[in-house]
Amino acid sequence: MALADEIELKRTAAEQGLLVMGPDCGTAIVSGAGLGFANRVRRGSIGLVSASGTGLQLVTARIHQLGGGVSHAFGAGGRDLSEAVGAVTTRQSLALLAADPATQVIVIISKPPAPSVAENLIRIARAAGKPVVIDFIGYRPVEQMQGNVYFAPTLDGAANLAVELAAFEDARPLVKERGFAPGQRYLRGVFSGGTLAYEAQLLLADYLPAVYSNAPLDKKFKLARATESHEHTIVDLGEDEFTVGRLHPMMDNDLRIKRILQEAADPETAVLLFDVVLGDGAHPDPAGELAPALVRARTLAEADGRRLELIAVVVGTDEDPQDLAAQIEKLGAAGVRVETSNEAAVRRAGEIMLALGPATDLPLVSSAATASPLAVINVGLESFATSLTEQGVTVVNVDWRPPAGGNEKLMGILARMKAQPTN
Repeated sequence: MALADEIELKRTAAEQGLLVMGPDCGTAIVSGAGLGFANRVRRGSIGLVSASGTGLQLVTARIHQLGGGVSHAFGAGGRDLSEAVGAVTTRQSLALLAADPATQVIVIISKPPAPSVAENLIRIARAAGKPVVIDFIGYRPVEQMQGNVYFAPTLDGAANLAVELAAFEDARPLVKERGFAPGQRYLRGVFSGGTLAYEAQLLLADYLPAVYSNAPLDKKFKLARATESHEHTIVDLGEDEFTVGRLHPMMDNDLRIKRILQEAADPETAVLLFDVVLGDGAHPDPAGELAPALVRARTLAEADGRRLELIAVVVGTDEDPQDLAAQIEKLGAAGVRVETSNEAAVRRAGEIMLALGPATDLPLVSSAATASPLAVINVGLESFATSLTEQGVTVVNVDWRPPAGGNEKLMGILARMKAQPTN
């Protein structure tokens, strides 16, 4: 299949919530039935997606030999993780396995993908809410583990690690972030410290595909209007556009209170992240002034059937005039999770956003596709249909052969003859 045809077919199918497996990876296991070239393996809680057919066969076989089992295994096609195709099938399969209650551990297998594709897939994997084992064969990660993502150096290593993780995961229920309404999908940050806002954007790159700001790291993510958030947003209220003619937000909380209530009223806001900076020259009691607004923000969200997660980083010491412990206590009483580390606060916010679901813009493939009994239309090789029948799968076999028996020279002659006008 030509690359252009693969791209068009996969993207058209994805828009309709359909999954295209292959080409150049004729291996899959769906609901226990092997499609194409596949090994007979026991059912279990390990789901796989692979851009390599024989790689998928080896890992599923090793999982079986090690006592584990497979829920589903999807062959994405040898070019799926190229920059041109953009991992369409792999991303769909990841989302499907992440939502599948029968799958506790996910495995991704591929030769090293394009760098931009690898980065995107790792971020999506971290959003799966389940352990994900990645073997980008020959890929050397900076860290062997990133959150719930584990990197395996070999196919055998991927199988071993998946079986170990599955044994642990099968023994405990999956815990997900609860209480958020379906439409809540964005993080909003309201900062008085410009450097803290800058670092927050930098750290959130590990969790989110894009973060908008009035002072963005990348100009393409600059807010059209600083007074209105767009998707994931970190706003720096210390920028000139907010401070001309008025006190800095470290001294005057009016703008920050208005923005907090504005974000809380947005039904798409899930997490509200902010800083409280203490010390000489700062507001004498920032937490005392912010706390009533934060309580009001939570009440507003709850009245609308939403959960609003409040996270603050407090910058200060026990010798500051505002009394660090008292400030933390006031924020905690208002329902705020308080950190004294900006990194800890930002990463907590990022983890919550990951837990809300896979960061994919593709329509989800219906779980009914794997929950219902498998039915197959087999075109061509009758041996595949025979294998499926032996596995108890309902099959309709279509006897088809390529023109001219597949002889490319004769096929070319036939094509030219068809193209000639008839008298």
